[in-house]
Amino acid sequence: MEPSLPTVVVDQNSPRLENELVAVVAGNLAAMFEHLDELVSELDRLETTLPSIYAEGDQRAIRDAGRREKELRPVVNAFLAYRTAERDVASGRELLKGETDAEMRSFIESEIDDQLAVLVEVEQQLKELLLPRDPNEGQNVIVEIQGTEGGEEANLWAGDLFRMYQRFLEKQSLKLEILSGQPSEHGGYREVTFLVKGDAAWSRLKYEGGPHRVQRVPSTESQGRVHTSAATVAILPERDEVDITINPSDLQIDIYRASGPGGQSVNTTDSAVRITHRPTGVVAQCQDERSQLQNRERAMTILRARLYAVEQEKKDAEFSANRRSQVGGGGRSEKIRTYNFKDNRVTDHRIGLTIYSLDRVLQGELDEVVDALAADERQRQLSGE
Repeated sequence: MEPSLPTVVVDQNSPRLENELVAVVAGNLAAMFEHLDELVSELDRLETTLPSIYAEGDQRAIRDAGRREKELRPVVNAFLAYRTAERDVASGRELLKGETDAEMRSFIESEIDDQLAVLVEVEQQLKELLLPRDPNEGQNVIVEIQGTEGGEEANLWAGDLFRMYQRFLEKQSLKLEILSGQPSEHGGYREVTFLVKGDAAWSRLKYEGGPHRVQRVPSTESQGRVHTSAATVAILPERDEVDITINPSDLQIDIYRASGPGGQSVNTTDSAVRITHRPTGVVAQCQDERSQLQNRERAMTILRARLYAVEQEKKDAEFSANRRSQVGGGGRSEKIRTYNFKDNRVTDHRIGLTIYSLDRVLQGELDEVVDALAADERQRQLSGE
């Protein structure tokens, strides 16, 4: 019998703009005006009802309304700008009909050309804005990094990746909070899990999930030989209690004494928490905090994200951010990206991008890679893939 999953509440409000995608991708913007007018009306209605939604205090309704408003506003603003430019072009052409002065005609024609350029620019903006919105956009993110194949060198590489993301997130003004970690002997990590907070967390990190391969001479190598090792990165959207309902009777909660680096209370009290979801076997644990309650809350945060990813994977085998497809087997032959120290080279295998600035990438300068991946995704959506 297939194991049961917790109840997952899928947000049906978020990616509703995808109804407008087909005609826009085909370039037939005129056919979309009726739908865009409906979106203008919807935003007007939403702005009218927002005060009462906030007054009622329903957190899910408040969240959904806020997300929908944030989704609609740039589309409506672009559409209104398009309509304004369209009216200006029509007015200019009317003026031309009765104008005989050559200098004035030249001026009006120049104004019309400027507005036609605006129409082309705004039309492209609308095409991109009306692409299906990622349902996880705006979510906080849980990142899991594990050393996989390569022994202690893989753990060292996991630590290097963690520090790379620390620097990258600092440059993005995103907040990082460590949820759990298992340091290795030489300064790496067997596993480290952290929460990233901020509106741009998902959009800047969602492409990082998968095996990251490194080719270098490890510090543990005495004969100068290049080793190939790997660490896996999983990117999971944080889920609130309103997103996923877990039956407490399905949980096995174990309390034990923490081990490894930490403060005095961490190592001398039974504060570490391991939570197992019995129906699925999904496990989350945390021992980094002194308080058993804090460790339990953090473990539940991780568990909700993992269970949500499992449910999404079950519903859609092609779900791009599911944990299983990201992590894979963690072997050397599986990779989304290779970091070659000898050539100072980083290659993202998904889009065939190679840049010779590994040193800067490890200092958190990941924008070139992330922006290229985002542009590739956007182009594939526009082409209807």
